[in-house]
Amino acid sequence: MNKKGDLVMTEKENYLKILRGEQPEWLTKFSFGGPPGTVSPTSMVSPHIFSYARMQQEATKDCWGVNYVPVEEAGGGKIPEPGNFILKDIRQWRDVIKLPDISDCDFEGDAKKDLEKIDRTQTAVVYDLNASWFQLVVSFMGFNEGLCAMFEEPDEVKALIEFVSDFTAKVNEECIQYYKPEVVSLIDDTATWKNPFISVEMYRDLIKPYHARHVKIGTDMGCFADVHNCGRCEDFIDDWLDMGICAWNPAQTSNDLVGIKRKYGNKMVLCGCWDSQGRLNDPNVTETEVKQAVYNTIDKFAPGGGYMFSGGFLGAIGDETIVQKNKWVNEAYEEYGRDYYKTKG
Repeated sequence: MNKKGDLVMTEKENYLKILRGEQPEWLTKFSFGGPPGTVSPTSMVSPHIFSYARMQQEATKDCWGVNYVPVEEAGGGKIPEPGNFILKDIRQWRDVIKLPDISDCDFEGDAKKDLEKIDRTQTAVVYDLNASWFQLVVSFMGFNEGLCAMFEEPDEVKALIEFVSDFTAKVNEECIQYYKPEVVSLIDDTATWKNPFISVEMYRDLIKPYHARHVKIGTDMGCFADVHNCGRCEDFIDDWLDMGICAWNPAQTSNDLVGIKRKYGNKMVLCGCWDSQGRLNDPNVTETEVKQAVYNTIDKFAPGGGYMFSGGFLGAIGDETIVQKNKWVNEAYEEYGRDYYKTKG
């Protein structure tokens, strides 16, 4: 409530309104799960057995034995250690990939601790399904061997994914009951900037059944579902909609985003639509140029709803030019974007 006692819509409520395909009260600034303790539309959660390796600052092995290392140029984001892959031959996966020991895991207790850091009256909880099956294969094998395996030994790839998926599904089914999220998130980068890594036909054969299985765990429990997929991945939109997914981030500009918005309307919410390449990537770019790029992005995609702004810059930790440019982006959103629907209609 405000000082007059009137009910005031929260960031969470406005965000969920967009996912329902309704016109929002203001233009939401989408984040990929704000840090605990902040007032953000969303906060991402994940069982510790899956998220532990990504959350540590130093190199750390995940529950499958993949060593994740931080990348300075990506602000400390972590990737599987290049050249150090655990599976050399897809036909030998049964000898290499073992189920994690969860006998000591306290999923209910971990969920309680995680949720204590989140004000659920203000912030929607987004649960990471940990169903990144394409990325899982290449994290085990590397891109070269992983892609060759998908082409040469599809049955073995499916057997491996099903083995891991069975385990992950059991964890998700239990943990979603404890976290009670509003949204479940499918995170899997199946595309480069210009094109998908695999064909739609290969996706539907190898990956989609296991993506759909995990999304359904959440939607059957009343959750919305979103997808994170970088690059030109618009080929998969119909499959996402078929699974019950209603929002996509970061919706990068190598896709025909104008055509996608025209075709699907508010059935597929676009979160992002930001392009920081070219002149914006120049360390000498001006404040005026950065802010105008924000204005242009919002003007192009905000009308009619079905959109959340998400923009910014990644770079090495401590790079002050990145800090400054992100400050300009946030200022432009607050000055021009947040009240877009009040000022522009």
